Amino acid sequence: MTAALPRAQQQTSSGVGKAAALRPGDRVGVFAPASPAEENRVKLGLDELRALGFAPEDNFARESQGYFAASAESRLHDFVSMLEDPNIAALFALRGGYGSNYMLENLWAQPVLPPKCIVGYSDVASLQILLWQKSRWVSLYGPMVAAGLDAGAGAPKGYDKPSLEEAISGTSSSWKLNLAGETMISGVAEGRVLGGCITLIETTLGTAWELDPSGSILLLEDRGMKPWQIDRALMHLTQAGKFRGVKAIVLGEFPDCEPPVAGSPNAKDVCERILKPLCVPIVFGAAVGHTPRPMLTIPLGIRAKLVAEGSGILEFLESAVIP
Repeated sequence: MTAALPRAQQQTSSGVGKAAALRPGDRVGVFAPASPAEENRVKLGLDELRALGFAPEDNFARESQGYFAASAESRLHDFVSMLEDPNIAALFALRGGYGSNYMLENLWAQPVLPPKCIVGYSDVASLQILLWQKSRWVSLYGPMVAAGLDAGAGAPKGYDKPSLEEAISGTSSSWKLNLAGETMISGVAEGRVLGGCITLIETTLGTAWELDPSGSILLLEDRGMKPWQIDRALMHLTQAGKFRGVKAIVLGEFPDCEPPVAGSPNAKDVCERILKPLCVPIVFGAAVGHTPRPMLTIPLGIRAKLVAEGSGILEFLESAVIP
């Protein structure tokens, strides 16, 4: 019977890989797949993980090489070692920036491991997409040690504590998030939540781990892009057929994306013009990923229902982890 199978086998048989829920006292690994972080922010983030009841392991390589936290070999070794360590219950990314892509080909060739919870956003989206396409791992698009956790719960550029705790604990099989955005196209739709940072979704095109978002509620967010750069990315995804079969879309706030010329289209205008013809429910300005507000934690890979009315409600129809 299914109940007698080990957890990893249960998840393999269901087609989706979920990690075990986190419990107070669990060891969690910190990995640096991309850029380095200031040590004072690392300390604050580690302190926050301890305040959440976890025992963080922060022995990742600190050999800063410009915009890389360490050499590609060291970053890959740290990540794989923590994935393989049965005593580490989950992995929290240090921060984003740039560099996770150097690990992808090696990870694609790695043997499939029992699922482990990966928490991060921004550049970490490339790892989350690969692990979904390779092994159907559920991951959490949420705060990182030096990009969210360091600022604290409920603080500007911090994180939303209730959504993180709900996602990692698995206490509810059905739970709702107020996206704190605004409805662009009203409606209700169901699908698996996939996606993340637009730039990282776009860079999967043509690779073995290219994201297949068909049938999904697609999350799209980023920062620091001019409106014409958002336009180009969305048009590229359109022409690549990536919106074909998408059930609904959740858009972030796109901070630091102001138009260079007063009166020219802004990020919202661009999204509306390109995405409205899809005629699917859309919520714009959700407090996800790159946001100046406390960041919501969004599980990627589980079934959900988007209610695009008012500020938008995302109702998850299953837990993100095994209780």
